[in-house]
Amino acid sequence: MPKTCSERLTLHGPTMGTRWSVTLDAPAGLTRQALHADLAAAVAEVDTQMSPWRPDSAINALNRAQTGCWTVLQAPLFEVLTEALQVCRLSGGAFDPNVGALVDAWGFGPARTAPDAAAIRAAAQVATLPTHQALELDAATGRARKHAPLRLDLCGIAKGYAVDRMAAVLQRHGVAHALAALDGELRALGSQADGRPWAVALESPQSGRRAAHGVIELQDLAVATSGDYRRFFDVGGARLSHTMDARRGAALVELGLGRFGVAPASTN
Repeated sequence: MPKTCSERLTLHGPTMGTRWSVTLDAPAGLTRQALHADLAAAVAEVDTQMSPWRPDSAINALNRAQTGCWTVLQAPLFEVLTEALQVCRLSGGAFDPNVGALVDAWGFGPARTAPDAAAIRAAAQVATLPTHQALELDAATGRARKHAPLRLDLCGIAKGYAVDRMAAVLQRHGVAHALAALDGELRALGSQADGRPWAVALESPQSGRRAAHGVIELQDLAVATSGDYRRFFDVGGARLSHTMDARRGAALVELGLGRFGVAPASTN
């Protein structure tokens, strides 16, 4: 295997109640401090616009907006909402961003820390249009208008978008070999500098145990996962995960699926 002169760097920081990280083989002339600052700013912008946990976030402002009134959105939020509505439409509602009330009712959001039966019934019984019809987006002006009350939650797509924003920052800084990660969302830019793919470990889906179940290799690929064995409630002997099914108005029964994480990779 050929030797390389690239310097292996690891950058990381807090965001969205977790941490972002980037492992990269640095090109000559890279300014580490400037790259770190730009990566942190990219994920902070996503958090500021799309976090349901921040009362001042742009998505919460849209949730509070009156129906029938236009709301001007910043470009990142508009882009993610556009993609979310497209996936909602194509999946027949299997993915639906209008799950904020359900997430809170089941105790996985900022409102409460345990399921509340009355709140679950209320959230499930709200009659509304399909989300891709209830939210109108105007691409020419970057505005959104609700035609029915909505509690939008973009947690199923925002972290993956943040990783894509991190990848764009890396490319602007001339980085061609990197692995960007935020929780269970990862994206590989190219391979490692020596030509090997990035090694990524699939965590064993056992609550209370941290071990690798297997390893996959990434090169110019991305993976998006969710460890439903880490966030769940035990209700009547059933383990209900933080994944919501808006069509049923309920949390999904835990499937024991793994979460991806970075496996150590030698540069030798």
